[in-house]
Amino acid sequence: MEIVKVKKSELLEVLKKNRAAHRAIFEEAQKGYRVKAIEFLDKALQDAREGREIKTFIQLQAPIDQTFDYDRAIKMIKMCVEDTIEINEQDFACFVMDDWSWKKQFLATNAFYTGVVK
Repeated sequence: MEIVKVKKSELLEVLKKNRAAHRAIFEEAQKGYRVKAIEFLDKALQDAREGREIKTFIQLQAPIDQTFDYDRAIKMIKMCVEDTIEINEQDFACFVMDDWSWKKQFLATNAFYTGVVK
């Protein structure tokens, strides 16, 4: 099945739920990222004060936020004038199954700061 018809209201509901879960993971990762960055900077300051070698390069990958992808899809669906929408298999995977091309990288990067792997 390459194309499926879905109810606009149900699609919006699932997409909004997926967006909220995504955003919660990102926001938690942001908190953890700040903690790790502060720890690194505190250590660098301590090293500087005590005359040790100072590491000035932070090797922390910032948390990834793809909320815009959800927002764009939600806006597109809201603007659709039909009550049912035809979506292809790839869009179904993203919008309904929450299986985006960037999902594995998002989870891997953000899990480093949250300890949560889904």
